[in-house]
Amino acid sequence: MMIIDSHEHVILPTSEQLKQMDAAGVAKTVLFSTKPHPEKAKNLQELEDELNTLYATLSGRQDLKETCKDTVTKTKELCGILEANPNRFLGFGLLPISLSYKETCLWIENYIVKNGLLGVGEFSAAGQTELLETVFEGISNYNNLPIWVHTFSPVTKTDIFKLTALCEKYPKIPVIFGHLGGTNWMDVIKLAKDHANIYLDLSAVFTTMALKYAMFELPERTLFSSDAPYGNPELSRIMVEKMSPSDEVTETVLGRNIERLLNLKSL
Repeated sequence: MMIIDSHEHVILPTSEQLKQMDAAGVAKTVLFSTKPHPEKAKNLQELEDELNTLYATLSGRQDLKETCKDTVTKTKELCGILEANPNRFLGFGLLPISLSYKETCLWIENYIVKNGLLGVGEFSAAGQTELLETVFEGISNYNNLPIWVHTFSPVTKTDIFKLTALCEKYPKIPVIFGHLGGTNWMDVIKLAKDHANIYLDLSAVFTTMALKYAMFELPERTLFSSDAPYGNPELSRIMVEKMSPSDEVTETVLGRNIERLLNLKSL
């Protein structure tokens, strides 16, 4: 069984990230860009400073021009790590959500497709989920790449239902509901049962009960992930193993589902 962590952010230095993966028995990780680096914090104040950057990103409080500039920089960083570690990392790429349709398509072509990235995200559109429609429109022209969306706080239940409406409108696009909806996890599981293109991400789950019922109800669309450095891959793997209803489901969640979703056997 190949264990694949379906969601981690860039951790610096990379050697530390690989060390965590090895300790968890993780063969490959789907790597996402990041602006904050909480792993660098040496005390609570430094951690708070890093997290304030994260919260600004999640709430969309950043100028579009600045966002685009940061995204290009972080994409280069991500691609450098992928190139240096091709056997351990796969990548999802960032995409600003306030671009026009034409700009979105150009961005996908130049920064996602040409870099060999396998999906787009992480997105957060708290209070402005409708802006994601341009992303969906653009992705529909590029083999319906998977879209990864943050669905924990500050995203609300209303945002989640608006996101689900986009899933209905674009049924061929796989959409990963990051962090299983946070406190809205029951709603997210029920929505996923009614929409075949919704996948459930297990990182930062609100309760182990959420993890248990996601695997029980939708074992074929539930994805193991740690969200490192915010989570730990070894502990996240143990939670899956402890809460899984069977060995078969454990193997499916720990690797087979993301392998199938990203069509990794053909790469």
